Amino acid sequence: MSAEVSSLTDLGGDLAGTYRRTASSGETVDAAVVQADLAAVQRDGYVILPDLLTSEERSEIREAVSPLLDRHGRNRFEGHRTQRVYSVLNKTRTCDRIADHPRVLALLDRLFLPNYLLSMLQVINIEPGEHAQMLHTDDGFYPIPRPRAALSAATIWAIDDFTADNGATEIVAGSHRWDDRLPSESDREPVIMTAGSCVFFLGTLWHGGGANGSPHPRLAATAQYCEPWLRPQEAFTLSMTRDTVRAVSEDIRRMLGYSIHPPFIGQVDGMHPKRLLE
Repeated sequence: MSAEVSSLTDLGGDLAGTYRRTASSGETVDAAVVQADLAAVQRDGYVILPDLLTSEERSEIREAVSPLLDRHGRNRFEGHRTQRVYSVLNKTRTCDRIADHPRVLALLDRLFLPNYLLSMLQVINIEPGEHAQMLHTDDGFYPIPRPRAALSAATIWAIDDFTADNGATEIVAGSHRWDDRLPSESDREPVIMTAGSCVFFLGTLWHGGGANGSPHPRLAATAQYCEPWLRPQEAFTLSMTRDTVRAVSEDIRRMLGYSIHPPFIGQVDGMHPKRLLE
């Protein structure tokens, strides 16, 4: 470590500098596109990013996750007629493109500190007859009063079309700016988007899954992210095998926690966690 240290900021480059942060693939996205996306997020709390997955990519995801949809939710939040797949990264590589899509990372690069983390990656299949999910915010479990900047953000990817009657995610536009105000059921607006599209929203935005009154299930995937100094929802450093960590992209590896938030948050035995992969 540095010989002369007068504050913790003097340590900022020690462990983090052992493995220099790789450039985010979000840097490849046109700046004008990112600025328009960011403006919508800051104004409304969300933005729809259309047609990011091809039909072939959606088919690959559907084929890989369908055999994994073998259990239903356990409560009103998970949904009693909703199937969920957790620990997705350990089970298929087909959803990696959802976790590290450049269009999404470009927004995260501007909203959060470097080395922000993946908080959760999950597949959600809402079956016919499911009731609307309770409205909630994704970073409401962090005990910091509102109004405040979002500590997390989420994406929900439409593998099937999202329609007004098949369980499309419902949002309360502008609610990311609220203090402790609670939404009413009449505030809900469905996010209508075509298969392959994605809705990106802040962790302070009130939202919930819609009721599925259609005769068909609605398949989606969600990736959530948080600031690098927060505890993610899924303990990826425990749930991911090292072979999986070696197989994913550098963006995902960094977001799984194989990174350092300066000066030393995330260290293992006093060293950078990427040393565990050597």
